[in-house]
Amino acid sequence: MADNASPGNRKDPLPVFCFLVQMKLPVGETVDAFFKSVSGIRFETEVVPVREGGQNSTTFQLPGATKWSNLVFKQGFTGSSGLLEWRQAWINGNMRRIETGKIIQLNTARKQMAAWTFYNAWPAKWEIAEFDATKSELAIETLELAIDGITFG
Repeated sequence: MADNASPGNRKDPLPVFCFLVQMKLPVGETVDAFFKSVSGIRFETEVVPVREGGQNSTTFQLPGATKWSNLVFKQGFTGSSGLLEWRQAWINGNMRRIETGKIIQLNTARKQMAAWTFYNAWPAKWEIAEFDATKSELAIETLELAIDGITFG
């Protein structure tokens, strides 16, 4: 019988600082980058309460539409961002989406442990950090992508 407590079978939680994002931008550049942060990997399924005639003691909770949160990517601004070029092309009418992209969770040895694939992404928002002469911080650009869905695996 296998011992679940042995080091070979142990499932330790993964660190949040080891991840990689892969996506091919419609402007031709492939982004295979380490971002400062990625957030918004979540979804919510609407709960639709339904009362059945003659059934006064309960309300049935049925699943409704599923909503996907926007993904938020942050990285240091270098002035030569393919993401910013894609956003500008989008504003200029070249509204081509990223068909698929991946957020890959790595372990400390940089081995893939999990992955989330997102679909049909388009740039909903772009922002640069506040410029402030009293601070000694890096300029961070934020790109928010609206998506049609995300799968695990």
